[in-house]
Amino acid sequence: MARIKLKFVHEFTDRHGTVRRYFRKAGRRVPLSGPPGSREFMEAYQDALDEVSKPRSDIGAPRTTAGTVSALIAAFYLSSRFKQLAPVTQQTYRNRLERFRVAHGEKRWAHIQTVHIRTLIDGVADRPGVANELLKTIRTIARFAVERGFRADDPTHGLKTLRAKTDGFATWSEADIVKFEAHFGLETRQRLAMALLLYTGQRRGDVVRMGRKHVREGVLTIVQSKTSTEVAIPMHPDLAATIATGPVGLSHFLVTEFGKPFTANGFGNWFRDAVDAARLPKGLSAHGLRKAACRRLAEAGCSSHEIMSISGHKSLQEVERYTRAANRERMAQTAMDAVVLKFGRKG
Repeated sequence: MARIKLKFVHEFTDRHGTVRRYFRKAGRRVPLSGPPGSREFMEAYQDALDEVSKPRSDIGAPRTTAGTVSALIAAFYLSSRFKQLAPVTQQTYRNRLERFRVAHGEKRWAHIQTVHIRTLIDGVADRPGVANELLKTIRTIARFAVERGFRADDPTHGLKTLRAKTDGFATWSEADIVKFEAHFGLETRQRLAMALLLYTGQRRGDVVRMGRKHVREGVLTIVQSKTSTEVAIPMHPDLAATIATGPVGLSHFLVTEFGKPFTANGFGNWFRDAVDAARLPKGLSAHGLRKAACRRLAEAGCSSHEIMSISGHKSLQEVERYTRAANRERMAQTAMDAVVLKFGRKG
């Protein structure tokens, strides 16, 4: 009979001559009952494998004190609502929730009132983006707590986001783009990075995943990691030329100096250094080129839905801002042309 080989299974004979088997991984040991291959054995093996595969924050959940902020966050991680989120969105939530857990994890969720949350928001009101991110984080677990019966009311109810002083990430102007291109030639990775961002309109986390496998018959198709939206983008001639000329990797277009694919954060930091090297204004980023791509599409007369077909935005609200601005500019030019036509020009 063939011997079944399973990973992480350790077998030994104890001093009484009894064969014992354990699942050992990540510093934990789980006993396995029944002979290998039996239903009893395989179910015990699968349960052990599922347990050690949980994220670290979930593993510690049973040791949290019931009723605390920490326990609520742990329950949220185990929920279907969290598990159905895209991996990149899960990580974003984890980063925010873990910061909140470190500061307030031992507090009783039932004791947290609206005034307490408002005080936290007021503490970072000079940074509206940070304040709104904090409110969104607390609101996420507050609504989850109501849904699951942890608490009957939502202490974030009635609290509003702060009005941002800016429109978020700065959009690159045409002058910025020209200056960057003048500094970095076609044969550089920096120029390749800019072309991928500008001519696909995608987020940095998706741009670093792009490779030849995503291009077929002149169309670049990729499923966005944040929204799971599939976008099919016709290759712009300048992008195709840059890919043909620039230093592309084997599996990914963009690679580090060591030939490895970038992480999203690593790429963001690297590209920010490139912006500084080109002596461009502070605040320009990779995401600003995504916004520049939308701006260009709007200025070319594309509708909001046409822009969304490339950018992958789920909401019209963001892209309509670009089309409104472009329409105002076109209408202003038309109006001034009409004045010149009717009244002529002096001198």
